[in-house]
Formats: sequence, structure tokens, C-alpha cells
Amino acid sequence: MSLFSLRPATTLWPPVLLGSQFVFNIGFYAVVPFLAIFLRDDLMLSGGLIGLVLGLRTFSQQGMFIVGGALSDRFGARVIILCGCLIRIAGYLLLAFGQSLWPIILGACLTGIGGALFSPSIEALLAKAGTQSEAKGKRSRAEWFALFAVCGELGAVLGPVAGALLTGLGFRQVALAGAGVFVVALIVLFFCLPPAQHSKQTLEIHPWWSTFRQPRFVAFIIAYSSWLLSYNQLYLALPVEIERAGGSEKDLGPLFMLASVLIILFQLPLARFARQVGAVRVLPAGFLLLSASFASVALFAAHPPPEGWLRLLPAGCFVTLLTCGQMLLVPSAKDLIPWFAKESTLGAHYGALSTAGGCAVLAGNLLFGSQLDHALTPSPQAVFPWLQLAFFPLCSAVALVFICRPMRVALASRG
Repeated sequence: MSLFSLRPATTLWPPVLLGSQFVFNIGFYAVVPFLAIFLRDDLMLSGGLIGLVLGLRTFSQQGMFIVGGALSDRFGARVIILCGCLIRIAGYLLLAFGQSLWPIILGACLTGIGGALFSPSIEALLAKAGTQSEAKGKRSRAEWFALFAVCGELGAVLGPVAGALLTGLGFRQVALAGAGVFVVALIVLFFCLPPAQHSKQTLEIHPWWSTFRQPRFVAFIIAYSSWLLSYNQLYLALPVEIERAGGSEKDLGPLFMLASVLIILFQLPLARFARQVGAVRVLPAGFLLLSASFASVALFAAHPPPEGWLRLLPAGCFVTLLTCGQMLLVPSAKDLIPWFAKESTLGAHYGALSTAGGCAVLAGNLLFGSQLDHALTPSPQAVFPWLQLAFFPLCSAVALVFICRPMRVALASRG
């Protein structure tokens, strides 16, 4: 599998997929965390427009996941991965050279669509490679996916640091560097990914719509959607809090590093804890932590920030609590999906889960983007946007207690 054979590889080497996830996350996290600052400081956009741009970026990725997976099944993972890289490169170039709102919106959407194409395709390839490895008595599929997650988090650690180092040169240079990362990935993956045989089956969208015929599942994904809305505030609300505290965009790198280090160190122990306690009990607790993360900033928002590194204490509390809530609830929620789905419709159900989150981010960012303008300076009014953000995961925690009751009863009867 030589890079210099001028033709694609004939066999799949799983470490290539691990490396691609590492590189993709470096390219993503070097750019997107700094997009809100660019929109506010360079383009002088209002909070509402910033929320619109970031919401559309997330929605274009989350809402297209099921489409990316279907296209991968139809045309082969390799070609869809390469197309995703090309589309994300185009998105970053638009972000780099766009000087008005519409090119920026288009660029943000293209970055999301690119991710929606290559992410599910790479995971599908890794599942196949892991199955083959396990059949040969080597590393299991679960172990490959665990390594995949760790590589992704390592990229998420280094990406914001790289972006922070480049911010002094301007956001255009940051976006161009991100595009360069994906150009390199495109070239390497062109030679390292083997071509796949084309499937003759047509795209099937009926199972997608059938997922919404289950009222309890619809209630579940609506309640769960506040998770992605909350997580997206790392890109929309966190820069606002840093500005309130007198910090700069360079402070984003260490805070994103904090989140990734927490995941690398504690994701597996917390997953084992959640398995012991039970997903139906852990899920509300995870949403309570999300609510507490926003409330922790609200406690400080009205007061002038202290001197030195203590000014970042509210932001650090926010990132820590949000990340801990994420580590508890995301694996637990995905573990519960088979309660609602047959094996033949699992993909559609997981796709619906992602799309509901994308819709929540789009609507929530439009709502909270302008509200967060009040949180840019210490004042009594700065408290209210954070309390509003805390309200939605709190409602989800309460709702999931009732939504998951049949599962809890079934588990108790088995015990």
C-alpha cells in the first residue's frame, strides 16, 4: 500500500482510518471554535446572525448524516469520503475569503456537509475492518472504535491549540491552514483507501420517516436534542463568556484542551459506571450536569471578573460540567435506541436522533444568539441568557424520567 504507486490501495489498513480521524479533528477544531470570534470582531455581526451561521453549520452536518450514510452504501465509502474532503476544503476557502454574510453562510454549511459525508463513511469502513480483524483473532471491533475515539480526542486537543497559535495572523490564515490539512488528507486517503464495488440498491428513505410513527421515540429525541444545543454553546456562548471575563480568543485553546483531556481520561471509567447504574438512571443525571454548567456561569455573569487566571474560572466550570454531562448521557442515550428500533431500522433511528439535535441547534442559536449579546459585559442582564440555556436541559432531565419509565420497569422486572 504505497503512497507512490499512483493508484489506490487494494486492501484497507485500519490505522489509516484512525489517522484520518486524528487529522480531520485537527483541521476542524483549529477553525470552527474561532469562527464566532471572527464573525463578531471582524465582520461585526450581531449575536443573532452569529447564532444563525453556527446553527446552520451544525444543522447541515447533523441533518445530513443519514444522507451521507446512504450515499456511502450506494456508491462506496471511498468516493464519498473524498467528496466530503473536497466539500470541506471549499467551505474553508469560502470562510477564508468571504467578506460578506452569504459567502460565510455558504462556507459554514459546506464545512458541515463535508463532515456529514466523510464521518459516517469512515465509521462504516472501520466497522468492516474491525469485523475482519476480530475474525482473524486480532484486535476486536470494539477496541478499534475505542482507539478511533481516542485519536479523535487527541485531534480535538491539538486543533484548538494550533488555531490559537495562528489567530495572531488573522482568521483567514486559520481557515487556509484548515483547508491545507484537508488537502493533505484528501491526497493521502486517495491512495490509502481501496475502491469499493458499487451497490445496485437504490436509496431507501422510507425507514427514516417510519421512525416518527412512535410517539415515545419522538418524545425521546426531542428531549435528547437539548444535548446538542447545549454542546454547541462551546462555539457560541463560550466565546461570549471569555470576552465578558476580559480574555481573548487565545483562551479558547486551553479550554477546548481541558474538555478533550477530560474525555480521554474519564470517558471509559464513566461509561463503565453508567453501565453499572443503568442508562435510564444516568441519562437524567447527565442533563442535570448540563443545566448546572450554564448555571455556574450565571453565578458570575453579573460581577466584574477578577484579575489573573481566576477570570477564566466560570468558563472552566462551564466546560468541565458540560463535558462530564456529555460523557454520561451520550453513550447512555445511544444504548437506549435499540429499545425503540428493530435491527433493520437502527440506522434510521440513530439518524433521527442526530437530525433532531441539528434542528434544536438551528432554532436555539437563532433564539439565544441575540440574547447572548447581553452577556458580553458584566451586568444583571448578563445572567438571564445563561439561565435560559440552563432551562432546556433541566426540562430534558425531568422529561426523560417519564419517557424512560417503561424501560426502567422492564429492567426491574428482569432483575
